[in-house]
Amino acid sequence: MEYRLLGKTGIRVSRLCFGVLTIGPLQAHLPLPEGVSIMRYAVERGVNFFDTAELYGTYPYLRELLHQVKGKDLVIASKSYAVSFEEMKRSVEKARRELDRDVIDIFLLHEQESELTLKGHRGALEYLIEAKSKGIIKAVGISTHHVAGVKAATAVPEIEVIHPLLNYTGLGIRDGSVEDMVAAIVRASAAGKGVYLMKPLGGGNLISKADTALKFAFSQQAAAAVAVGMKSREEVEYNVLVASGLPVPEKIRRLVSRKRRRLHIEDWCEGCGECVQACPQEALFVGPQGKVQVREELCVLCGYCAAACPHFYIRVF
Repeated sequence: MEYRLLGKTGIRVSRLCFGVLTIGPLQAHLPLPEGVSIMRYAVERGVNFFDTAELYGTYPYLRELLHQVKGKDLVIASKSYAVSFEEMKRSVEKARRELDRDVIDIFLLHEQESELTLKGHRGALEYLIEAKSKGIIKAVGISTHHVAGVKAATAVPEIEVIHPLLNYTGLGIRDGSVEDMVAAIVRASAAGKGVYLMKPLGGGNLISKADTALKFAFSQQAAAAVAVGMKSREEVEYNVLVASGLPVPEKIRRLVSRKRRRLHIEDWCEGCGECVQACPQEALFVGPQGKVQVREELCVLCGYCAAACPHFYIRVF
């Protein structure tokens, strides 16, 4: 496994980052021992970087992993939708408490869209800056699906880490092309920002072309790491090999390529629209029958709609 420094943070991360969303309650909802076992296997294969968020509900998995692999220097990145100083303080304290960790390596403002969004979340950013000064977190950052978000974060000195969406088809990029996003990431890296990518497989939509998709993502030299959601040992093995530039055995390739994910909405959906409001991709809408429907060409299977559904009618499988 290759390791790189994440911008100027001094944090050393594996080229492959484990996206923990996939194993949690919004998606596969694996039993705790099974989810931890898969993450532990990733650690054994050289992965030291794990990406999560308050929304994902995966802190219990990471807490148990950290207890099982004491002595390993694992890097944890989390995110929050907090807007104000006090909201972000509660989010960081929740992460510290539920992870049983005094210091969180990286804490991100979740899904920033532009300079205006950053201004609207300035209170939350101010808390992260203060928390870093106190040694509670090591690095401050943002996640974004927008080219404008990358550009805005690049201009803010206190933001050290940027976690943008990028895949070779551009699926999920909200305001530009693949070329636009790559150019913005290159500029951010040149400015000293630590960049790690998300959604290289378009939330699972590109699994049938995983080789092409992952090779594109790992070829981006401006990115220190690529976060990939994984929920099986075969997926871990596949991604470790690709990240390392090694050949993938055909048996593993076949197993992984058959596991395309999908969004499932129960037939008894009441059409309340809460998920529609929560979807960052504008992929959901309430159809003429009063049930939520999905525009599959826009959906990146993030599962945020599942978190918003008050009746638990939505899952990503």
